[in-house]
Amino acid sequence: MKTSRPYRFETLAVHAGHEVDLSTGAVSPPIHMSTTFERDVDGSYPRGFMYGRNHNPNRNGLEAAIAALEGGAASATFGSGLAAVTAIMQGLQPGDHVVAPSDIYHGTANVLKHLFSKWGVDASFVDMTHLDVVAKAIRGNTRIVWIETPSNPLLQCVDIAALADLAHRAGARAIADNTFATPALQNPLALGCDMVMHSTTKYLGGRSDVMGGVVVSLKDDEAFATVRQTQLFGGGIPSPFDCWLVMRSLSTLSYRMQAHCANARKVATWLHEHPKVSVVHYPGLEDNPFHAIAARQMNDFGGMLSFEVKGGKDAAMAVAASVDVFTRATSLGGVESLIEHRASIEGPESKTPQGLLRMSIGLEHPDDLIEDLRQALDRVN
Repeated sequence: MKTSRPYRFETLAVHAGHEVDLSTGAVSPPIHMSTTFERDVDGSYPRGFMYGRNHNPNRNGLEAAIAALEGGAASATFGSGLAAVTAIMQGLQPGDHVVAPSDIYHGTANVLKHLFSKWGVDASFVDMTHLDVVAKAIRGNTRIVWIETPSNPLLQCVDIAALADLAHRAGARAIADNTFATPALQNPLALGCDMVMHSTTKYLGGRSDVMGGVVVSLKDDEAFATVRQTQLFGGGIPSPFDCWLVMRSLSTLSYRMQAHCANARKVATWLHEHPKVSVVHYPGLEDNPFHAIAARQMNDFGGMLSFEVKGGKDAAMAVAASVDVFTRATSLGGVESLIEHRASIEGPESKTPQGLLRMSIGLEHPDDLIEDLRQALDRVN
């Protein structure tokens, strides 16, 4: 950006982190696949690049862009969302404690339960929709209050500002997984969080063709320096091409999210009235218990929803087996609509209702999605 004046989100999404290539004038940035960069005769690196694990022009541009979109001071990108989660947790010490939501992405839960528990890091998984429960779970050694809103897969929404305040009063950091909402819909840093992470595989990438993760920090401080050190020493970086792909998609993020939200709202409203559906988990429905808080801290309600089919697992699996437009696949945030039986993905430890199907609503016409679900539900006895 040529000036430092404030820009609106859509303008930042197009221009932040982008520069015209000085050698060719190319408007679209080239992909810098080099793993190493030339030193000057005095041994220095006057162009700012030494080795691909340290820095890369594509990665630098992507990190600058996402930091700008989230309103942070700095960001660090990784090869996957879970690599970003792991980098945050590697800043903990043996004996430290994390408070996390009970309805949480199972991959994040696995990082805490199966990786860091071996190194003496304890975690409490609690119902974060009740602030008093969170307050009771916080200990003197609590270092992170992990926030996920809307949550995966029940789309529960929690009060980010209130949870951040609880964390700070206890001397802990508030860190939010903003993957479901994206910075186009929700800004946890502005609501008091210290860090935000995303799986850039999802909406930021937006095409189901690239994996990645990012950590954005409100301040370029010691805690973020630890994340950056993990990126450098651990080496879990995205490739230049991966960075280029995510960067390519950021410019359309705001407009894609508008369509994802509109389609999800229409599908959720239709499912809400279907006699074979017991409950729809979508904060955009006015009778949803999280509607008010989502309306207060989000610009819109997102493109993710889940619903429970009467008849339990067998009925839900039958619906998933009968769709034509939806694709039965894990992940979310792409242009295509996905459906999956979530409990079977999460494994034997899953507490997700067996009749629940999670859907990522894509950019197809919503009436075609509704007709697809109608014919699939009609086949259930």
